Amino acid sequence: MKKQFLRAATALFTVAALFTACTKDDPAPGQDGDTKYVLITLSDRVSGNKAGYISAFDEMPTGTISNATAGSLEGQGMGGWRTYGNNIYKMFRTADYATGIEKINVAADGTVTTGQFISSKDPSAAAKYFGTGNFVIKDDNTGYYWDAAEPTKIQKFNPTTMTASLGSIDLTAVVNERGTDEEGIKFRSAGQKFLAIKGNKLYANLTYAKNDASQVGFFDDFYPDVYIAVIDLENETYEKTISIKNTGSIAYINENHMYDYDTNGDLYIVCQGRSSIGGQSKIIRIKANETDIDGTWELDYISDFTDDYNGKFVGVFAKDGKLILTVNTEPLTGSNINSANIWKFYSVDIASKDFTEITGVPVGTNPGAAMAAVEIDGKVLLRGSTVDGANGYYQYNPTNHSATLAFSVNVGGAVSGFHKIEVQ
Repeated sequence: MKKQFLRAATALFTVAALFTACTKDDPAPGQDGDTKYVLITLSDRVSGNKAGYISAFDEMPTGTISNATAGSLEGQGMGGWRTYGNNIYKMFRTADYATGIEKINVAADGTVTTGQFISSKDPSAAAKYFGTGNFVIKDDNTGYYWDAAEPTKIQKFNPTTMTASLGSIDLTAVVNERGTDEEGIKFRSAGQKFLAIKGNKLYANLTYAKNDASQVGFFDDFYPDVYIAVIDLENETYEKTISIKNTGSIAYINENHMYDYDTNGDLYIVCQGRSSIGGQSKIIRIKANETDIDGTWELDYISDFTDDYNGKFVGVFAKDGKLILTVNTEPLTGSNINSANIWKFYSVDIASKDFTEITGVPVGTNPGAAMAAVEIDGKVLLRGSTVDGANGYYQYNPTNHSATLAFSVNVGGAVSGFHKIEVQ
């Protein structure tokens, strides 16, 4: 290992706490109230359509709960979600797994239903080229998303009314600034995998793919660097292109957007690397008041975590100068990446790049489309889900890098998202 992993000294305390965490009765969905704690679980990791459930609770869950109740929403595309304030969105339609943007509705009585859905302008293109519905929200009235029907344009929508066809930002000329004479580039796009907003600037990745088959644009980068267009949202005009050196596959095509903002406004972005099982994976930074990649800092899987085996970063949570990551504990293969208990939580000090193991939360499965860490009521909760039974959220204590079980789920599948809203 390249780094000396710092094991927290309070492991015995953490284990003891786990045995006393589940003491209260289950909170009951369906009681009228303005505040709801919304939980999504994934019951089917095999078929590819990600069947599962969404339920709403009046109180913060404790003990062991079911996520499949009378008021729950059952359907497909339950691998994760993206949230904005009191709103919840999925990139896959609950009814049939079509790609796009679906809004989830939660009623005062706790009933969860599907809302409006923004689909591709060309469903056949969306079925061929993954990523339709990758989106980011600027404010209550404006959001931006990618549609395979027009791959070098970024579409606009209203996230409150779910109105689409509000125009687009055409980046065709920007994409074509490089590689127009390269026969090896089979597909080009803008914003297919990565869209983020910081300081009234929109950041959109530029894809140059070597394949033109399924999952085009993912783990098939033509160039050794990743390119990102910067758009000024004051008038929605292109400003410049920046690049991340010697990596590949920025972010991905699901609800886990693979970036986060630290408390001071710095933006941290995950690049998974050259292949689905890693290689040149890294996390980079754009500082709060800057628009360029910070050349003084990056977290490299090989040089900063380990060069003993291949692997990658698959998400990031940033807070108070620390990152929370899940990292594979053994070499990745096509068989273990999504189906084995090999993903361990670490806290990383941004300044020193020291990795500290987080104890108390089980080494589990790849979070995939789920955000591995969320903050609810001022508490950081970590997703702990294994193939052999452990399944719930664990409250993180940053002072001793330990976690204790907040609640577990025994019906509905693996936890894949948790969010608090006020019913409007």
